[in-house]
Order: sequence, then C-alpha cells, then structure tokens
Amino acid sequence: MAEAPQILWQNCLSFIQSNLNEQQFQTWFVPTKFKSYDAESGLLTLYVPSQFFYEYIEQNFRKLVYAAIFRFFGQKTRLNYIVKITSSSLVEQESDRSPFVENATGNRTANQSPNILQASAPAQDLDSQLNTKLNFDNFIAGDSNKLPRSVGMAIAEHPNQQTFNPLFIYGPSGVGKTHLVNAIGTRLKQLYPAKRVLYVSAHLFQVQYTDSVRHNTVNDFINFYQSIDTLIIDDVQEFASLKGTQNTFFHIFNHLHQNGRQIILTSDRPPHALSGMEDRMLTRFKWGLIAELEKPEEALRQAILTSKIQHDGLNIGKDVINYIAEHVSESVRELEGVVHSLLANSIVYNKKVVDLEFAKRILKHSKPAINKRNITIDKIVEETCACCNIRQEDVYNKTRKADIVEARQLSMYLAQKHTTLTISRIGTLLGNRNHATVSHGIKNIENKLKVSKKLRDTLKLIEEKLCLQ
Repeated sequence: MAEAPQILWQNCLSFIQSNLNEQQFQTWFVPTKFKSYDAESGLLTLYVPSQFFYEYIEQNFRKLVYAAIFRFFGQKTRLNYIVKITSSSLVEQESDRSPFVENATGNRTANQSPNILQASAPAQDLDSQLNTKLNFDNFIAGDSNKLPRSVGMAIAEHPNQQTFNPLFIYGPSGVGKTHLVNAIGTRLKQLYPAKRVLYVSAHLFQVQYTDSVRHNTVNDFINFYQSIDTLIIDDVQEFASLKGTQNTFFHIFNHLHQNGRQIILTSDRPPHALSGMEDRMLTRFKWGLIAELEKPEEALRQAILTSKIQHDGLNIGKDVINYIAEHVSESVRELEGVVHSLLANSIVYNKKVVDLEFAKRILKHSKPAINKRNITIDKIVEETCACCNIRQEDVYNKTRKADIVEARQLSMYLAQKHTTLTISRIGTLLGNRNHATVSHGIKNIENKLKVSKKLRDTLKLIEEKLCLQ
C-alpha cells in the first residue's frame, strides 16, 4: 500500500535535514508545511509563511528540495507553494515560474510593474501614492523628531538642493516614519505640482520588480523609476538578501542621484545594522543625511495625545493626559490605540467626561503597553530562574539540561510578549543565540502551554512577580 503523502513529505524533510545544518533547517523548512498532493497531476503543494521564504528557498535550496521530492514522490512531481501575504490572503506560486503575488488589499494593478507610458506622462497624471492625511499639519513637533522633521521640511521647500540626498530616516516601529515621509511628499507636491513624486513601500517595490521579471519588462520598470523627481521608499530593510531587487534599485539610485533627484528612505535600523544589504548599497545610503526618529519624549506624548483627543472630540482632563503620557511611552501608534480605546469605552458606558479613575480601569486592558517600558530581559530572567529554581548564569550559557532549556525558552517567550525587543535582540541578550533558536524556543513554549497546566501555572507566577497580572 502506498504511503500517505504526509509521510512522504516527512521523508523529504528528513532527507533535507540530513543535507543542511540545524540552523538552516530550523529557519527555512520547519515553518514550511505540507498542504496537499494530487497523485494524478503530480502536484505537491506546500505552505510557506511569506514571499521572502518562497524566494529564498527557490534561490538557495531548489535543487535539494527537488532531489527530495523526486526521491519520495517521483520524477514527475511538480512543486507549488501557497504564500501567506496577509493574515487573510493566500497566493499560489509554482516553483518553476517567476514569482507573482497580490498585495494586501487585493488590488492587482498596484502590483504590476509601472506602465512605461507613465514615464513621459505629465506629473499630474502620475499617482504619487501619497497619503495626504499624513502631513506636517498633524505631525506634532518635539525634541525626538526635531532633526528629521526640520530636514524633511527643507527638502520639501527646496527640492533642488542636494545637501540631504539621500535622506535616510530610521527608528523603531510606530514612531512616525511613514507619517513624516508622506508629509514631505505632500508638502512638496503642494509647492511644486510639476514635480514627479512617488511614495512606495519596499514590499510593493519588490512585488513590482518581481512582476516585471515575470513579464520580461525589467527595463521598462527601471525606466519608470528613473523618471521620478523625488522617490520615497518606506521600510528599505525589506530589501535585505534580495540580490535581484538590490541590483535593480542600485541602478535606479545611481541614476536619480547623478541627475539631482531626491531620494528618501526609511528603515527600522541604521545602515550599519542592515545585514543582508550589499556594501555598495550601504555606502550610498550614507552619502546624504542619516537621521534617527526616536521614541517620543513625555512632552511630545502629551502634545500628541492633546491633538488626537481634540480631533476625536473626547472630553479628557489634563490629569488623564499626563497619566497616559507617563505610562505609555513606546510609540505614537500605542498612544493612538489608547485614545481609540478610551473613545470606544466612553461611548459604550455613556461616559461624557473621561476621568482618571475611568481611564485607569480601561487601561488595565492595555497592560503590555503600560508595562513594557518597565520590564527588562534581566528582570525576566531573574524571576524566571527564581520560579524554576535554577541559576541565572545557566540561562546564558550553552547548557542543554531540560529544566534549564525550558527556563531559557520561557525567558524568550516572556521577553517577546512583554518587551519591545526584536527576536534577534532577545537572542543576543540571552547568550548570543540566533533568530531561529529564539523563534523555535518561543514556539516550543506556546505548544507546551496548550497541554501543560504546570507550565501555565509557572508562567502565571512569573508574570505575577513581574506585576503583569
């Protein structure tokens, strides 16, 4: 009797694992899941968590994957991927085709390579893709954003000056990078309507480039982007390890810069921390000005809250604003979320005036936002080790004893849940462990919590000691 397709895929995984190191296997193939196999057509379909996964596997492990599936499924097997684009959007990718995906909104035309006919079209016919609601009028000034805001304003008002070209803005998620670059583009278009301004996310740029490869229109794609006067690319860190995209953007960048066109880039980290980016690209990022957009200071948080509250028509006292500004400090996005929560609850409970007592009661549901600033990974390790009765130093070393591994993974899980640290940073702080190890540890704890009451009780105790319950 023929073996079930799921078993055959497990055999494939074992074969692949035997030909890779553990990190490679854990990173790229553990998240890759079997979906279906049609014996009649020979089509094997797999789930991958992102477009990047699909591309990386195809570029780096294609021969190995096909060696495995030919060995266990047969020589006529074709490989198909289901790429998860958003939480609700799945797109199929066939292995031997150039990749194509739809964007999160399902707007297919937005993903296509720009029409070369637009390259010579008047500026007013070019869709700048700017969100004009994100402008300087509602971008509140403060010490933490003073430099990038001032430079952005100067670029918008004097676009032909090349002092700040490129402008590279970096900072953590939620501090207003997207708002600022849209404000620059919007102001520039208001002052200079003839200028060809284009805002595009790095993800969409990559999708458009991929589409141009699929349709053999790469030259048209490059020509279009080289016709832009001010090019704004958001989240440029997503170009990491995408050699084809980087190479194409390199030529676009050079052309624009040499011809005095403005380039504005955003990233979640400074250029020197962009792993997977080619050196020649990093060098060019440093040609102009690198400006950090920091987390908002308390005075700025108060000003943002006041502006948002006035806009939404809430009646909130100064003491409430001060309380929120003091306790919610990570990002503008969190501040906006708190205001939305207060607005919704004030409507539900028919509260015409939001007083401090009411605000505190509502904000209990936002404990992660309030407590994240006070929770450090050292404190997490301390309380975890105390509850698990192990030495703190064992968490940081390479000991593989089961109880120590579990405490280490619990620390990873709690750090990911209750701090704003990235997975990579968590790994660095917990003994220089890599991204895959931390991700695996967090997933392992998540799975154990589903079946282990003892572990759930331990977690609850640790969170209580950390004042998170």
